[in-house]
Amino acid sequence: MLKVYIYQKCSTCRDALKWLDARGIKYEVKAIRETPPTKAELKVALDAAHGDLRKIFNTSGMDYRALGLKDLLPNMSEKEALEMLSTHGNLVKRPFVIGDGKVLVGFKDAAWQSALMN
Repeated sequence: MLKVYIYQKCSTCRDALKWLDARGIKYEVKAIRETPPTKAELKVALDAAHGDLRKIFNTSGMDYRALGLKDLLPNMSEKEALEMLSTHGNLVKRPFVIGDGKVLVGFKDAAWQSALMN
């Protein structure tokens, strides 16, 4: 079953859940702030992003800006980044979906259609 990590106040996350519901796709919701993805789950997403850490960080979030990660991320090790993401769910790009051999970060209809409907 898919795990969908979301933040309740995020309109993109709500849109993603509506998309899944409209297609009858079963999923389990996880609160991303309280229960961030594990390091192992984040590593799967990072591998799918070809090692591009920016693709799994919520680069538009207030925490990202407050921590100055724009400047820190280019010099951060993968281990440091995964540790930070696994303990600070606000920093993870959302929605974050993993399970059934799939991983999706962010919500783009076409990508979700391709990954989940084929």
